[in-house]
Amino acid sequence: MASTARTFARAAFKSSPSTSAFKTSTRNTAFALPRQTLRQQARRAYSSEAPKSSSSTGIYLGVGALALGAGYYFYSQSSGSSASETKVFTPTFEDYQKVYNEIAERLEEKHDYDDGSYGPVLLRLAWHASGTYDKETGTGGSNGATMRFAPESDHGANAGLVAARDFLEPVKQKFPWITYSDLWILGGVCAVQEMHGPIIPYRPGRTDKDMSACTPDGRLPDASQGNKHLRDIFYRMGFNDQEIVALSGAHALGRCHSNRSGFEGPWTFSPTILTNEFFKLLVNEKWNWKKWNGPKQYEDKTTKTLMMLPTDMALVTDKSFRQWVDKYAKDEELFFKDFAAVILKLFELGVPFAEGTEQSRWTFKPTHHS
Repeated sequence: MASTARTFARAAFKSSPSTSAFKTSTRNTAFALPRQTLRQQARRAYSSEAPKSSSSTGIYLGVGALALGAGYYFYSQSSGSSASETKVFTPTFEDYQKVYNEIAERLEEKHDYDDGSYGPVLLRLAWHASGTYDKETGTGGSNGATMRFAPESDHGANAGLVAARDFLEPVKQKFPWITYSDLWILGGVCAVQEMHGPIIPYRPGRTDKDMSACTPDGRLPDASQGNKHLRDIFYRMGFNDQEIVALSGAHALGRCHSNRSGFEGPWTFSPTILTNEFFKLLVNEKWNWKKWNGPKQYEDKTTKTLMMLPTDMALVTDKSFRQWVDKYAKDEELFFKDFAAVILKLFELGVPFAEGTEQSRWTFKPTHHS
Protein backbone atom coordinates (compact mmCIF):
# COMPACT_ATOMS: atom_id res chain seq x y z
CA MET A 1 0.00 0.00 0.00
CA ALA A 2 0.97 3.65 -0.34
CA SER A 3 1.14 3.89 3.44
CA THR A 4 3.83 1.21 3.37
CA ALA A 5 5.78 3.37 0.97
CA ARG A 6 5.51 6.32 3.34
CA THR A 7 6.70 4.17 6.26
CA PHE A 8 9.69 3.04 4.21
CA ALA A 9 10.43 6.58 3.10
CA ARG A 10 10.24 7.97 6.62
CA ALA A 11 12.61 5.30 7.92
CA ALA A 12 15.01 5.97 5.05
CA PHE A 13 14.85 9.70 5.66
CA LYS A 14 15.58 9.40 9.37
CA SER A 15 18.70 7.36 8.65
CA SER A 16 19.98 9.86 6.05
CA PRO A 17 21.89 13.14 6.50
CA SER A 18 19.76 16.06 7.66
CA THR A 19 20.90 18.58 5.05
CA SER A 20 20.29 18.85 1.37
CA ALA A 21 23.30 16.61 0.76
CA PHE A 22 20.50 14.03 0.65
CA LYS A 23 20.47 14.46 -3.13
CA THR A 24 17.59 14.66 -5.51
CA SER A 25 18.56 11.29 -6.95
CA THR A 26 18.18 9.78 -3.50
CA ARG A 27 14.76 11.34 -3.24
CA ASN A 28 13.71 9.84 -6.54
CA THR A 29 14.85 6.38 -5.45
CA ALA A 30 13.61 6.44 -1.87
CA PHE A 31 10.24 8.03 -2.42
CA ALA A 32 8.98 7.57 -5.97
CA LEU A 33 9.82 3.92 -6.56
CA PRO A 34 8.15 2.43 -3.46
CA ARG A 35 5.04 4.55 -4.05
CA GLN A 36 4.70 3.31 -7.63
CA THR A 37 5.46 -0.26 -6.65
CA LEU A 38 3.34 -0.50 -3.56
CA ARG A 39 0.33 1.58 -4.54
CA GLN A 40 -0.99 -1.31 -6.59
CA GLN A 41 -1.10 -3.65 -3.59
CA ALA A 42 -4.28 -4.46 -1.76
CA ARG A 43 -6.46 -1.56 -0.71
CA ARG A 44 -8.28 -1.44 2.59
CA ALA A 45 -11.99 -2.12 2.50
CA TYR A 46 -14.31 -0.01 4.64
CA SER A 47 -17.99 -0.46 5.34
CA SER A 48 -18.58 3.24 4.86
CA GLU A 49 -21.49 3.16 2.45
CA ALA A 50 -24.79 4.61 3.54
CA PRO A 51 -27.55 2.06 4.24
CA LYS A 52 -29.12 0.96 0.97
CA SER A 53 -32.83 0.91 0.37
CA SER A 54 -34.53 0.31 -2.95
CA SER A 55 -37.59 2.25 -1.91
CA SER A 56 -36.29 5.27 -0.09
CA THR A 57 -34.53 8.55 -0.63
CA GLY A 58 -32.78 10.54 2.05
CA ILE A 59 -32.42 14.23 2.71
CA TYR A 60 -30.11 15.31 5.53
CA LEU A 61 -30.44 18.74 7.09
CA GLY A 62 -27.95 19.92 9.73
CA VAL A 63 -29.62 21.63 12.67
CA GLY A 64 -26.77 22.86 14.84
CA ALA A 65 -23.87 21.91 17.05
CA LEU A 66 -25.16 19.74 19.86
CA ALA A 67 -23.87 16.81 21.94
CA LEU A 68 -20.04 16.66 21.86
CA GLY A 69 -20.24 19.23 19.11
CA ALA A 70 -21.71 16.60 16.78
CA GLY A 71 -24.90 17.43 14.92
CA TYR A 72 -28.34 15.88 14.84
CA TYR A 73 -29.76 15.52 11.35
CA PHE A 74 -33.30 14.97 10.13
CA TYR A 75 -33.59 12.06 7.71
CA SER A 76 -36.75 12.04 5.62
CA GLN A 77 -37.62 8.62 4.27
CA SER A 78 -40.42 7.88 1.84
CA SER A 79 -41.65 4.31 1.50
CA GLY A 80 -43.26 4.56 -1.91
CA SER A 81 -46.59 5.74 -0.53
CA SER A 82 -47.65 9.29 0.08
CA ALA A 83 -46.74 8.99 3.72
CA SER A 84 -43.21 9.65 4.87
CA GLU A 85 -41.53 9.47 8.22
CA THR A 86 -38.82 11.68 9.63
CA LYS A 87 -36.00 10.10 11.54
CA VAL A 88 -33.20 11.66 13.53
CA PHE A 89 -29.67 10.65 12.58
CA THR A 90 -26.97 11.40 15.14
CA PRO A 91 -23.47 10.80 13.75
CA THR A 92 -21.15 8.95 16.13
CA PHE A 93 -17.39 8.63 16.38
CA GLU A 94 -17.60 5.57 14.14
CA ASP A 95 -19.37 7.61 11.46
CA TYR A 96 -16.61 10.22 11.48
CA GLN A 97 -13.96 7.49 11.41
CA LYS A 98 -15.58 6.21 8.21
CA VAL A 99 -15.28 9.67 6.69
CA TYR A 100 -11.64 9.81 7.80
CA ASN A 101 -10.99 6.41 6.22
CA GLU A 102 -12.62 7.47 2.97
CA ILE A 103 -10.35 10.51 2.73
CA ALA A 104 -7.26 8.49 3.66
CA GLU A 105 -8.02 5.80 1.10
CA ARG A 106 -8.20 8.35 -1.73
CA LEU A 107 -5.17 10.51 -0.83
CA GLU A 108 -2.82 8.83 -3.29
CA GLU A 109 -5.21 7.57 -5.95
CA LYS A 110 -3.85 10.08 -8.48
CA HIS A 111 -0.14 9.47 -8.28
CA ASP A 112 0.55 12.11 -10.93
CA TYR A 113 -0.86 14.91 -8.74
CA ASP A 114 2.02 16.97 -7.34
CA ASP A 115 4.25 14.58 -5.38
CA GLY A 116 1.72 11.75 -5.40
CA SER A 117 -0.57 12.83 -2.57
CA TYR A 118 -3.44 15.25 -1.96
CA GLY A 119 -2.36 15.42 1.69
CA PRO A 120 -0.49 18.73 1.51
CA VAL A 121 -3.26 20.59 -0.33
CA LEU A 122 -5.91 19.25 2.09
CA LEU A 123 -3.85 20.54 5.00
CA ARG A 124 -3.54 23.90 3.24
CA LEU A 125 -7.33 24.04 2.76
CA ALA A 126 -7.96 23.40 6.46
CA TRP A 127 -5.25 25.90 7.38
CA HIS A 128 -6.61 28.68 5.16
CA ALA A 129 -10.21 28.04 6.19
CA SER A 130 -9.15 28.49 9.82
CA GLY A 131 -6.53 31.21 9.46
CA THR A 132 -9.02 33.97 8.63
CA TYR A 133 -9.96 34.26 12.31
CA ASP A 134 -9.92 37.67 14.00
CA LYS A 135 -10.01 37.44 17.79
CA GLU A 136 -11.16 41.06 18.17
CA THR A 137 -14.26 40.73 16.02
CA GLY A 138 -14.81 36.98 16.39
CA THR A 139 -15.18 36.67 12.63
CA GLY A 140 -13.60 34.12 10.32
CA GLY A 141 -12.13 30.81 11.38
CA SER A 142 -13.06 27.25 10.52
CA ASN A 143 -16.77 27.70 11.29
CA GLY A 144 -18.53 28.42 8.01
CA ALA A 145 -16.52 27.01 5.07
CA THR A 146 -17.05 30.36 3.37
CA MET A 147 -14.28 29.66 0.85
CA ARG A 148 -17.01 27.91 -1.13
CA PHE A 149 -18.02 31.36 -2.32
CA ALA A 150 -16.46 34.29 -4.13
CA PRO A 151 -14.84 36.58 -3.28
CA GLU A 152 -13.10 34.46 -0.63
CA SER A 153 -12.42 31.60 -3.03
CA ASP A 154 -10.73 34.12 -5.35
CA HIS A 155 -8.39 35.59 -2.76
CA GLY A 156 -4.79 35.29 -3.91
CA ALA A 157 -3.75 33.26 -0.85
CA ASN A 158 -6.39 30.66 -1.74
CA ALA A 159 -5.23 30.10 -5.32
CA GLY A 160 -5.21 26.41 -6.19
CA LEU A 161 -7.36 25.31 -3.28
CA VAL A 162 -10.16 24.42 -5.64
CA ALA A 163 -8.21 21.17 -6.09
CA ALA A 164 -8.73 20.33 -2.41
CA ARG A 165 -12.37 21.37 -2.40
CA ASP A 166 -13.06 19.31 -5.51
CA PHE A 167 -11.22 16.34 -4.01
CA LEU A 168 -13.50 16.39 -0.95
CA GLU A 169 -16.75 16.88 -2.86
CA PRO A 170 -17.31 13.13 -3.56
CA VAL A 171 -16.74 12.49 0.15
CA LYS A 172 -19.38 15.08 0.99
CA GLN A 173 -21.78 13.42 -1.44
CA LYS A 174 -21.15 10.01 0.11
CA PHE A 175 -21.62 11.35 3.65
CA PRO A 176 -24.12 14.21 3.18
CA TRP A 177 -24.70 14.60 6.92
CA ILE A 178 -21.25 16.12 7.56
CA THR A 179 -20.92 19.88 7.12
CA TYR A 180 -18.35 21.27 4.73
CA SER A 181 -16.75 23.04 7.69
CA ASP A 182 -16.26 19.81 9.64
CA LEU A 183 -15.23 17.93 6.49
CA TRP A 184 -12.49 20.39 5.55
CA ILE A 185 -10.98 20.25 9.03
CA LEU A 186 -11.26 16.48 9.19
CA GLY A 187 -9.44 16.43 5.85
CA GLY A 188 -6.63 18.43 7.44
CA VAL A 189 -6.46 16.11 10.44
CA CYS A 190 -6.38 13.10 8.12
CA ALA A 191 -3.66 14.68 5.98
CA VAL A 192 -1.34 15.28 8.93
CA GLN A 193 -1.79 11.81 10.37
CA GLU A 194 -1.58 9.93 7.07
CA MET A 195 1.65 11.80 6.23
CA HIS A 196 3.12 10.34 9.43
CA GLY A 197 2.62 13.40 11.56
CA PRO A 198 1.31 13.44 15.14
CA ILE A 199 -2.21 12.48 16.20
CA ILE A 200 -4.48 15.55 16.06
CA PRO A 201 -7.55 15.50 18.35
CA TYR A 202 -10.79 16.52 16.66
CA ARG A 203 -14.30 17.51 17.64
CA PRO A 204 -17.14 18.19 15.21
CA GLY A 205 -19.72 20.92 15.53
CA ARG A 206 -18.94 23.46 12.81
CA THR A 207 -21.81 24.83 10.78
CA ASP A 208 -21.81 26.07 7.20
CA LYS A 209 -22.53 29.73 6.48
CA ASP A 210 -23.52 31.66 3.38
CA MET A 211 -21.46 34.12 1.37
CA SER A 212 -22.38 37.02 3.64
CA ALA A 213 -19.90 35.59 6.15
CA CYS A 214 -16.95 35.68 3.72
CA THR A 215 -13.93 37.36 5.27
CA PRO A 216 -12.03 40.25 3.64
CA ASP A 217 -8.83 39.62 1.72
CA GLY A 218 -5.54 40.09 3.55
CA ARG A 219 -6.10 37.95 6.62
CA LEU A 220 -3.73 35.16 5.53
CA PRO A 221 0.09 35.45 5.45
CA ASP A 222 1.84 37.09 2.52
CA ALA A 223 4.95 34.96 1.89
CA SER A 224 6.88 37.91 0.46
CA GLN A 225 6.89 39.71 3.82
CA GLY A 226 8.99 39.52 6.99
CA ASN A 227 8.79 39.08 10.75
CA LYS A 228 6.55 42.09 11.48
CA HIS A 229 3.97 40.84 9.00
CA LEU A 230 4.04 37.33 10.51
CA ARG A 231 3.33 38.75 13.95
CA ASP A 232 0.59 41.03 12.66
CA ILE A 233 -1.18 38.09 11.01
CA PHE A 234 -0.73 35.49 13.74
CA TYR A 235 -1.15 37.73 16.77
CA ARG A 236 -4.54 38.75 15.29
CA MET A 237 -5.54 35.08 15.58
CA GLY A 238 -4.20 34.78 19.12
CA PHE A 239 -0.87 32.99 18.55
CA ASN A 240 2.52 33.74 20.10
CA ASP A 241 6.03 33.51 18.64
CA GLN A 242 6.56 29.86 19.59
CA GLU A 243 3.25 28.89 18.00
CA ILE A 244 4.09 30.83 14.83
CA VAL A 245 7.29 28.80 14.42
CA ALA A 246 5.60 25.49 15.21
CA LEU A 247 2.85 26.16 12.63
CA SER A 248 5.50 27.08 10.07
CA GLY A 249 6.82 23.53 10.36
CA ALA A 250 3.95 22.50 8.08
CA HIS A 251 6.19 23.75 5.28
CA ALA A 252 7.94 20.41 5.50
CA LEU A 253 4.99 19.34 3.34
CA GLY A 254 3.94 20.20 -0.18
CA ARG A 255 5.34 22.70 -2.62
CA CYS A 256 4.65 26.10 -4.16
CA HIS A 257 3.37 26.49 -7.72
CA SER A 258 4.26 29.41 -9.97
CA ASN A 259 0.75 29.37 -11.47
CA ARG A 260 -0.81 29.74 -8.01
CA SER A 261 1.26 31.69 -5.50
CA GLY A 262 3.93 32.72 -8.01
CA PHE A 263 6.61 30.87 -6.02
CA GLU A 264 7.95 27.54 -7.19
CA GLY A 265 9.31 24.35 -5.62
CA PRO A 266 9.25 22.17 -2.49
CA TRP A 267 10.76 23.07 0.87
CA THR A 268 12.12 19.60 1.61
CA PHE A 269 13.03 16.34 -0.13
CA SER A 270 10.10 14.53 1.52
CA PRO A 271 7.07 16.71 0.68
CA THR A 272 4.52 14.03 1.58
CA ILE A 273 6.06 13.01 4.92
CA LEU A 274 5.93 15.31 7.95
CA THR A 275 9.31 15.62 9.68
CA ASN A 276 11.35 18.39 11.33
CA GLU A 277 13.45 18.63 8.16
CA PHE A 278 12.13 22.12 7.36
CA PHE A 279 13.87 23.42 10.48
CA LYS A 280 17.03 21.39 9.88
CA LEU A 281 17.35 22.81 6.39
CA LEU A 282 16.75 26.35 7.60
CA VAL A 283 19.62 26.00 10.08
CA ASN A 284 22.10 23.77 8.26
CA GLU A 285 21.75 24.66 4.58
CA LYS A 286 23.13 27.71 2.81
CA TRP A 287 20.36 29.71 1.11
CA ASN A 288 20.79 32.13 -1.76
CA TRP A 289 18.40 34.33 -3.69
CA LYS A 290 17.02 32.41 -6.68
CA LYS A 291 17.86 33.98 -10.03
CA TRP A 292 14.67 33.84 -12.05
CA ASN A 293 11.80 35.96 -13.35
CA GLY A 294 9.45 35.12 -10.47
CA PRO A 295 8.98 36.72 -7.03
CA LYS A 296 11.87 36.80 -4.59
CA GLN A 297 12.53 33.41 -3.04
CA TYR A 298 15.54 31.46 -1.86
CA GLU A 299 17.11 28.26 -3.21
CA ASP A 300 19.46 25.82 -1.50
CA LYS A 301 23.11 26.15 -2.52
CA THR A 302 23.77 22.40 -2.61
CA THR A 303 21.18 21.16 -5.13
CA LYS A 304 19.26 24.26 -6.21
CA THR A 305 16.09 22.17 -6.10
CA LEU A 306 14.62 23.35 -2.79
CA MET A 307 13.20 26.74 -1.89
CA MET A 308 12.45 28.93 1.07
CA LEU A 309 10.14 31.94 1.20
CA PRO A 310 11.00 35.34 2.68
CA THR A 311 8.67 34.58 5.60
CA ASP A 312 10.55 31.31 6.17
CA MET A 313 13.91 33.07 6.36
CA ALA A 314 12.42 35.56 8.82
CA LEU A 315 12.24 32.68 11.27
CA VAL A 316 16.04 32.44 11.42
CA THR A 317 16.86 36.15 11.29
CA ASP A 318 14.49 37.07 14.13
CA LYS A 319 15.98 36.28 17.55
CA SER A 320 12.69 35.29 19.20
CA PHE A 321 11.68 33.02 16.32
CA ARG A 322 15.18 31.56 15.90
CA GLN A 323 15.33 29.99 19.35
CA TRP A 324 12.36 27.79 18.44
CA VAL A 325 13.73 26.96 15.01
CA ASP A 326 16.89 25.66 16.72
CA LYS A 327 14.91 23.63 19.24
CA TYR A 328 12.71 21.98 16.61
CA ALA A 329 15.68 21.29 14.34
CA LYS A 330 17.27 19.31 17.16
CA ASP A 331 14.17 17.58 18.52
CA GLU A 332 11.47 16.20 16.20
CA GLU A 333 9.49 14.82 19.13
CA LEU A 334 9.24 18.31 20.63
CA PHE A 335 8.19 19.71 17.26
CA PHE A 336 5.47 17.06 16.87
CA LYS A 337 4.14 17.75 20.38
CA ASP A 338 3.99 21.51 19.84
CA PHE A 339 2.70 21.20 16.28
CA ALA A 340 -0.18 18.96 17.38
CA ALA A 341 -1.17 21.48 20.05
CA VAL A 342 -1.04 24.53 17.80
CA ILE A 343 -2.73 22.95 14.76
CA LEU A 344 -5.55 21.84 17.07
CA LYS A 345 -5.86 25.44 18.28
CA LEU A 346 -5.85 26.73 14.69
CA PHE A 347 -8.50 24.25 13.53
CA GLU A 348 -10.88 25.29 16.33
CA LEU A 349 -10.64 29.06 15.86
CA GLY A 350 -14.02 30.73 15.64
CA VAL A 351 -16.10 27.66 16.48
CA PRO A 352 -18.75 28.10 19.22
CA PHE A 353 -18.28 24.68 20.79
CA ALA A 354 -20.37 23.80 23.81
CA GLU A 355 -18.57 24.46 27.07
CA GLY A 356 -16.76 21.40 28.41
CA THR A 357 -16.53 19.54 25.11
CA GLU A 358 -12.78 20.18 24.94
CA GLN A 359 -12.50 17.18 27.28
CA SER A 360 -14.32 14.97 24.78
CA ARG A 361 -12.28 15.37 21.62
CA TRP A 362 -11.85 12.31 19.43
CA THR A 363 -8.70 10.80 17.96
CA PHE A 364 -8.85 8.83 14.73
CA LYS A 365 -6.74 5.82 13.92
CA PRO A 366 -4.38 6.40 10.99
CA THR A 367 -4.74 3.77 8.29
CA HIS A 368 -1.02 3.01 8.35
CA HIS A 369 -1.42 1.86 11.98
CA SER A 370 -3.79 -0.92 10.96
